[in-house]
Amino acid sequence: MIGRPVSPARPTARPDLPSLPVQEVLGDVVDALDDAGVAVLEAPPGAGKTTLVPLAMRDARWLTGRIVVLEPRRIAARAAAERMADLLGEPVGRTVGVTTREDKRTSAATVVEVVTEGVLVRRLQHDPTAEGIGAVVLDEFHERSIEADLALAFSLECRRAIRDDLRLLVMSATLEGSRVAALLGNAPVVTSRGRVYDVETRHEPVPVDADIGQATAAAVRRTLPGTDGDLLVFLPGQREIRRAAGALSGIDAEVLQLYGALPAAEQRRALQPVAGRRRVVLSTDIAESSLTVPGVRVVVDAGWARRPRFDPTSGMSRLHTVRVSRASADQRRGRAAREGEGVCVRLWPEHEALAGHAPPSIAEEDLAPTALEVAAWGTDVVDLSLLDQPPAATWEAARDLLLGLDALGTDGRLTDHGRAMADLPVHPRLAHMALRADRPQQRLAAELAALLGERDVMLGGDADLERRVRALRGERVGAVRAPTMTRVRRDADRLHRRIGGGTGAPLTDVGPLVALAYPDRIARSRGQRGVFTMAGGRGATLPERDPLAGEALLAIAHVDRGTTQARVYLAAGLDEAAVEPMVRVGDHVAWEGGDVVARRQRRLGALVLSESPLATPDPDRLLAALLEGVRATELRALGWSRSAQDLRDRLRHLHHGAAADGWPAVDDDTLLAELEEWLAPFLTRARRRSDLERVDLHTALMSRVPYALHGRLDEAAPTHLAVPSGSRIRVDYSGEQPVLAVKLQEMFGATDGPRIAGEPVLLHLLSPAQRPVQVTDDLAGFWERGYPEVRAELRGRYAKHPWLEDPLAATPTRHTKRRAAGG
Repeated sequence: MIGRPVSPARPTARPDLPSLPVQEVLGDVVDALDDAGVAVLEAPPGAGKTTLVPLAMRDARWLTGRIVVLEPRRIAARAAAERMADLLGEPVGRTVGVTTREDKRTSAATVVEVVTEGVLVRRLQHDPTAEGIGAVVLDEFHERSIEADLALAFSLECRRAIRDDLRLLVMSATLEGSRVAALLGNAPVVTSRGRVYDVETRHEPVPVDADIGQATAAAVRRTLPGTDGDLLVFLPGQREIRRAAGALSGIDAEVLQLYGALPAAEQRRALQPVAGRRRVVLSTDIAESSLTVPGVRVVVDAGWARRPRFDPTSGMSRLHTVRVSRASADQRRGRAAREGEGVCVRLWPEHEALAGHAPPSIAEEDLAPTALEVAAWGTDVVDLSLLDQPPAATWEAARDLLLGLDALGTDGRLTDHGRAMADLPVHPRLAHMALRADRPQQRLAAELAALLGERDVMLGGDADLERRVRALRGERVGAVRAPTMTRVRRDADRLHRRIGGGTGAPLTDVGPLVALAYPDRIARSRGQRGVFTMAGGRGATLPERDPLAGEALLAIAHVDRGTTQARVYLAAGLDEAAVEPMVRVGDHVAWEGGDVVARRQRRLGALVLSESPLATPDPDRLLAALLEGVRATELRALGWSRSAQDLRDRLRHLHHGAAADGWPAVDDDTLLAELEEWLAPFLTRARRRSDLERVDLHTALMSRVPYALHGRLDEAAPTHLAVPSGSRIRVDYSGEQPVLAVKLQEMFGATDGPRIAGEPVLLHLLSPAQRPVQVTDDLAGFWERGYPEVRAELRGRYAKHPWLEDPLAATPTRHTKRRAAGG
């Protein structure tokens, strides 16, 4: 119930409607919409919200037009309309109507119209004022389809900007109502607690690697004898449903199938109980909440669902079989308790942790159609009232695709071509193909769009799309899915009427048309049968026995991401002449294979069709390639001379020293980040890696030193220091402290070591063999404590050199005793 008193003058129940749990809050829903204009209804499965709430809204004093009820699936829309019409004793099309892509039954008398979600989005795109609509009801919103998210966002914007009399009601079984209420502007939340029957929940785990269809069928056989009523069995997809149906052959019950692609008559059959005989209904998640399957007292739940996931880096989607969420599992279990106490058999361990809710579709699916809808609406996605914003990478990939299909201009706005694409009820890729096809090709384009918008019409076989077109035209080229073929023919006719055009294109045009829709999936053979590279850069494979495996070029339509290589499901052969208009000739200048390459290329995306050496590459691109090479090699491609390395070491010492002000950083990260500033001016004549090795890096590094500091460099960090013998010794700045490597005898007589900028230099005192015998910055201490031991050890080995007992009284020399004596 909502958190305010209900008027005692009017009962909440409607005696003209069935006595279902939601009856107790019907008045609250109508009043909430009267007061606030928006509301959220939380009601469990079986409460009756789908059929009773719209009927209860018909007589509301605030209603100014038709009540549009959005259902997430076509089968649910038809079932809801038929149930409401039956309650009124009328046929569908009078008070209650239905509109889906395939079915439209409405009249001037229609007050409640049940539609699939895309229908309302289309209407709002064509008429943002929602003329003739008084209320929008979004049913089963917890399923979180992209179309439902958009329908709610567009309706909210319409209500806030134009139609404050438009009522919005969001109904859900499991979604947290407070989030939706906040999105609606703190809308009142009405709660129906429903009729609660006990459900005995059993866990009968099966191995995760077991065949889902077979394992579920075995569980059904075990469950049937000890239970009453019909069984509703949840499986992830059609393949598992067919496998389970085969494994249940011969059981004492009628086995029925229920999924979206079934013909309407077969769907109705699964939804209607048969007196005197038990039924086993094998269903996808379509029966979780959108549909009521009467007579069910037992649920067998395999615990899996099939969800598409889009990869923005590859531009491909793949169906994944995933464990159901806790919310979905609870919905499924609730199906056993609609008419009385029931049983739910779960085929996974009781201790297994399930995610709370499945991710919303906007987080996982291809967003190109959504991006086109949002662009047609004329706003940025961040400005829409969405429960969840789309992932940035997926959204950017969708926008990039629309830009490549000329649906968006460089300013990001919808083009005239994009608006025409948005008006067609197919994926943007297929809309682009249909609109850009030549007039004689337009019938073939409509057929391809219909074929590619549905599941494969062929039962098995190869990947050849031409064969599908021949089958669509009535040729006997293999076994087909008859219901799917019927829908495809109807959709092709409908689309052809929309775009017009002729019918004279040969089947050899299939490949070029597919290439229009999927330019990034044009693929070239790698020279091995069935192995290709797509224009997007990813590899793709066909079985070697497939007739298309030997083609030099393919136009690929349906492909999954695969693991290491994409798997091709539908494609057509392609002549190189057909892709010539898509070929781009350009100069390729880059760092590759350890050097600069400069070539003129004929490219199709990532595919290089031909190339030739480029004699005069663009200087800016050449410079960019050289700098990229320097970055790729982390400065190792440069010719670091002794002079340049010494200067770099001196500058590094000064930058980190006590008087560091003004001295530039010369560490790898800084030099790499600032290549354009200090190195680029010295590469004006460089063309290849060998030229990098000849760059005057000493001068280039000095260009980083402020001019005012040039005269102070030798004073602040001298290259050499004089020692008592008169020698000038090079200072090594490569370590943390400057080092002077000097022969021990050259320091005789000195009590203090040399200093730079007042700081002591680290002395490496060398033997006559130029090996360090002592490392110290305390020379006086060495003479006192270390020298006696060194003298005792080395004077016999190096007898020609002076080893006076008193080093402070000795004359410093770099020579032997004989040379020092003038001998």
